[in-house]
Amino acid sequence: MRVFLLRWGLPALGLAAALWGAALLSVAHAGAPSAQQVTIEQFKFTPAALTVPVGTTVTWTNKDGTIHTVTSTTKVFASEALDQGGSFSYTFTTPGSYPYFCKLHPRMTGSVTVQ
Repeated sequence: MRVFLLRWGLPALGLAAALWGAALLSVAHAGAPSAQQVTIEQFKFTPAALTVPVGTTVTWTNKDGTIHTVTSTTKVFASEALDQGGSFSYTFTTPGSYPYFCKLHPRMTGSVTVQ
């Protein structure tokens, strides 16, 4: 037994520690907030409806050649005017429904549901 421990004890102990560390890291990342993307293109938000967990950051990126905004209908968040390539991010910390629109083109609408 003593020969086994001397010969394999340290490598086995190292492997066990590595596996334990990987398991802890996996659990830590499972509860980490996520990030979601919404594209503004051809005068629409894609996806138009998004469901995310609390703590998620949503980033809207304007890929149109026209200026757009991202404005909450309940005034929870509002972007500045976004030129082509511009982006706006908001982190959702409270469950609920968050409808939004483009102030310059009010027919452009979308919503984020936070669970």
